[in-house]
Amino acid sequence: MQGKTGNDAKTTVSAEVAETLLQEGWKKVDLHVHSSCSYDVPSVQAMHPAVLFENARSQGLDFVTFTDHDTVKAYDLLGWDKEGLVPGVEISISDPEHIGHTLHVNVFELDSEEFKELELIANQECDFKSFIRYLRTHDLPHMYNHPFQFVGGERPNLWAVPELIKQFPVVEYNMQNLTEKNLMVATLARKYGKGIAATTDSHTGGMGAVYTLAKGETFREFFENIKKGSSYIVVEGRTRQHLTKEWSSWIELIFSMDRQLREDYNFTTNVWSFDRVISFFANEKIREFPRINSLAMKFFQNFSRSGLPAYIYIKTEKPLVSRIEEILNQIA
Repeated sequence: MQGKTGNDAKTTVSAEVAETLLQEGWKKVDLHVHSSCSYDVPSVQAMHPAVLFENARSQGLDFVTFTDHDTVKAYDLLGWDKEGLVPGVEISISDPEHIGHTLHVNVFELDSEEFKELELIANQECDFKSFIRYLRTHDLPHMYNHPFQFVGGERPNLWAVPELIKQFPVVEYNMQNLTEKNLMVATLARKYGKGIAATTDSHTGGMGAVYTLAKGETFREFFENIKKGSSYIVVEGRTRQHLTKEWSSWIELIFSMDRQLREDYNFTTNVWSFDRVISFFANEKIREFPRINSLAMKFFQNFSRSGLPAYIYIKTEKPLVSRIEEILNQIA
């Protein structure tokens, strides 16, 4: 059973088929996971890289990587050469002149010096061409994250996305994103012969809920097989289900944070009104009343589990989905 590139490629398999492949020696990896080293992850013990690493291995992830936002602190804490750990980072790069919006790129198997040089290109040169050239010259595995998800307040250049996908060896099927967007990304990946990786992009320790399967005794071999299309993604459940679970876990972590840490914390459910109400109840004054704090946490968890916040977010994204579809129809 082999994956392949091309428009007729079957890239998705069920969890049952995945179990058979794992028994045959295929590897299971979630290539986009955040730890407490990211600015938008609650700074609690449960999200410490050491805790998450052990959780990931217990869940059967063969290689573990933390792709925190513009930082490699996790590897300073865990050690850069820890067995089974693959150094990674999610780097933000904005190229106003040539692209117009911010890209997020996962880079793997880099060292601290390479990270500093990439950060310099991203933050000072703001030059995507130099950035991608560096990745290729240094032979660093890299992936285009959530191509149709954009930074709030930016006006995305939707026409640029298909051209950008051509520049990357692997593109991401991100479970924090709408199913429709992911399917359009997968269609473009197959059109241009690019690999596809399914990820959780979890900020709450939920890594491995979806994952990518490929063969490879080393991470490099594993990633090369994704690039070639000799891989599968395991994606069960839709966006609403995954967002509901992620946000419910996030609420629990927020209310368990020390009050001094909450002031510097910056994470959003992408539902502005929901965020504002949570911020009000998760403040330090409420924290002084444990019973009220506990009741507020349970209320917001139940509200999140109802699926309504995820439903609102999905509805607000529908106009963007329609715009993307119009553009893709024109380039088909």
